[in-house]
Amino acid sequence: MNSLIVITGPTGVGKTEICLQIAEHYGIDIINADSRQIFAEIPIGTAAPTAEQMQRVRHYFVGTHHIGDYYSASSYEQDVLELLRKLAEVEGQRSKDEGQGEHPSPNTHHPIALLAGGSMMYIDAVCNGIDDIPNIREDIRNEMKRRLEDEGLDSLLEELSRLDPKHYAIVDRKNPRRILHALEICHQTGRTYTSFRTGEKRKRPFNIIKIGLNRDRDELYERINMRVLDMMEQGLEQEARAMLPHRELNALNTVGYKEMFQYFDGAIPLEEAIRQIQSNSRRYARKQLTWYKRDAEIMWFNPENVNEITNYIDSRL
Repeated sequence: MNSLIVITGPTGVGKTEICLQIAEHYGIDIINADSRQIFAEIPIGTAAPTAEQMQRVRHYFVGTHHIGDYYSASSYEQDVLELLRKLAEVEGQRSKDEGQGEHPSPNTHHPIALLAGGSMMYIDAVCNGIDDIPNIREDIRNEMKRRLEDEGLDSLLEELSRLDPKHYAIVDRKNPRRILHALEICHQTGRTYTSFRTGEKRKRPFNIIKIGLNRDRDELYERINMRVLDMMEQGLEQEARAMLPHRELNALNTVGYKEMFQYFDGAIPLEEAIRQIQSNSRRYARKQLTWYKRDAEIMWFNPENVNEITNYIDSRL
């Protein structure tokens, strides 16, 4: 693969339709970079591409896993790099065949792929690499889950402070998943989680073109608010209710489901759940934009300016 186009931006900005247009323009597929859209059971709350949209353009990593499956940014990095290798082989053979004909493909000398989504960690893993942290054995994962239930988070935090004080000093202490993962590494390897985190950027055998999509803040917020209402009309409440037996899974520890679970528990009325989903979605959009500001390689565009986007991509191929 000579070039990887990366299109990202905050939730609700309008990535889906623009990415479809870009993919159709270049005659390429879309590699999904949304960490929740890979789960088959929650398409509404994750705003996954519809069946009609996936008929327009082939998508990878949409609805390919179940919510109980273990999947990480490291797994995603490996899977996408392998997919890119296979796509490059196919495109290379196609270019060779077309080059012998009368009408060669416009991409004959520049095989490209499109990575699209808003999950910052997933995009960063593909573009820059992620630390080589070992996969956790099932028995250790189950044991740590049992200890969390039996002993509580404070006990595990105290253990982490002893086993890996450097990571303890920076970890989000209100995030059980991150606490558990650090301890799982300590118990499985006999090493600290910190020792695996090198932060070293890896070189990729392809050119990376990063496109950021953004809108005026008020317009973005209004789009987010309306999208939540659309999700409710599409059946978010029913989808979330079906997920109640699995509410402790990390795949459901996300905006939309957490608030609906509170509503099902009787803690808040439905109207308040909807309001909180809107508010937390706007907060997540701000978090995404803050993350993106650290990356000077991203060129920003309004999603309506498709011609400007394609012209920029062409200039970088």
